[in-house]
Amino acid sequence: MGRIHFFELEDQEWFPATWRNYGTDYLQFISNTAKMYKSVVPIIQKGLDAAGNNQIIDLASGGGGGLLWLNAELLKTNPDLKILLTDYFPNITAFERTKKVAGNFDYISSPVDARDVPPNLKGLRTQFLSFHHFKPRDARLILQNAIDTKIPIAIFEVTERSIPSLISAIFSPIAVLLLTPFIRPFSIGRLFFTYLIPIIPLFVMFDGIVSCLRTYSVKEMNDIIDRLENKDSFTWDIGKAKTGPAAVSYLLGVPK
Repeated sequence: MGRIHFFELEDQEWFPATWRNYGTDYLQFISNTAKMYKSVVPIIQKGLDAAGNNQIIDLASGGGGGLLWLNAELLKTNPDLKILLTDYFPNITAFERTKKVAGNFDYISSPVDARDVPPNLKGLRTQFLSFHHFKPRDARLILQNAIDTKIPIAIFEVTERSIPSLISAIFSPIAVLLLTPFIRPFSIGRLFFTYLIPIIPLFVMFDGIVSCLRTYSVKEMNDIIDRLENKDSFTWDIGKAKTGPAAVSYLLGVPK
């Protein structure tokens, strides 16, 4: 089945920010609890080595809290690691919350476009669970900008266009109902829109299904790279990293 670029609720300007943040909080909780990015630590380390410094410039960060476990793991071998959170629609409240939990996080409060990152932001560029939000033309612009500025980039996705991934998304409301009491910070609103009016479970399910349909396959990511200018000035590594039952699709591009 080919990629389908249907809309996600969280991308819509009319969608209430509070509901969007509740959904993001759930995804961040799952990410850290399940150690979702355990398998890609060596890939990120390669990118950091290529960057020549210990800074990650995270693009389309959402709330940024989903990187907390990964940050703790990377700090073991990179004690001077800095992670800079950025987004086109920065969630300052969430960024502040993440920074309070881990002091090596910082953020940019003004919009940062992943397709045209300011050249003064030096470090490994990363995108976690966000590349599928971009149409092919914009996806090419993201990678082309990395090439043009000679800055390494690493992209990671946990969804895919497969039956198991779609089934997982369809049954995600059950996980939302079971795990919501453990999500912090505590919020009466989160409980209300999860149990009394179940908007958050349905929102997570809908966007999860669409994310699966939107996610680029390994072949499609290779096709995007083939259309880039000066693509041979970078070394590209595209594949899937697996720890346990879950696989993370990744793209790593580093200057030669």
